[in-house]
Amino acid sequence: MKKTIFFSIAFCLFSLAGGQVFAQKMNDVQGVKADSVGYIVRVGDIAPDFTVTLTDGTQVTLSALRGKVVMLQFTASWCGVCRKEMPFIERDIWQRHKGDGNFVLVGIDRDEPLDKVIGFAKSVGITYPLGLDPGADIYAKYALRDSGITRNVLIDSTGRIVKLTRLYNEPEFNSLVQKIDAMLME
Repeated sequence: MKKTIFFSIAFCLFSLAGGQVFAQKMNDVQGVKADSVGYIVRVGDIAPDFTVTLTDGTQVTLSALRGKVVMLQFTASWCGVCRKEMPFIERDIWQRHKGDGNFVLVGIDRDEPLDKVIGFAKSVGITYPLGLDPGADIYAKYALRDSGITRNVLIDSTGRIVKLTRLYNEPEFNSLVQKIDAMLME
């Protein structure tokens, strides 16, 4: 009886409010609280750990990067805003800091095969490392699985999240660049 009522309510939520709101309600039922743009992590949280395989086959584990400033960029080839933002990440962040041993940038491509991710990087003209996220399982540690990208997560040397961005807008992106510059000067 309780299951029937639950699924009836869930169906109504989906029908009336759409998939995003339904997913939010389902996550609320499961104890996960998302912010207004779908993040389930917050500034000040320890960044959820994961291991990602990069397009060159190497593996990177987030917790092994403690002591460094880390930027995660969640992306995919089908994301128009990602394609717009990535050249700025390449120019204003990666090219400026790629030689700094205290900085790591990893793009995490959401649920696409290796050949597609490699082709995507070439078509956008980026050289920073991209990792594969089959099933969007890494992404789901940071945001609602069905919420949109592009997203950037900036993590300090202690493993704490210090900045979260969503979509691309120039003032927010510039504040991300300034935050990275300041953190690397400390």
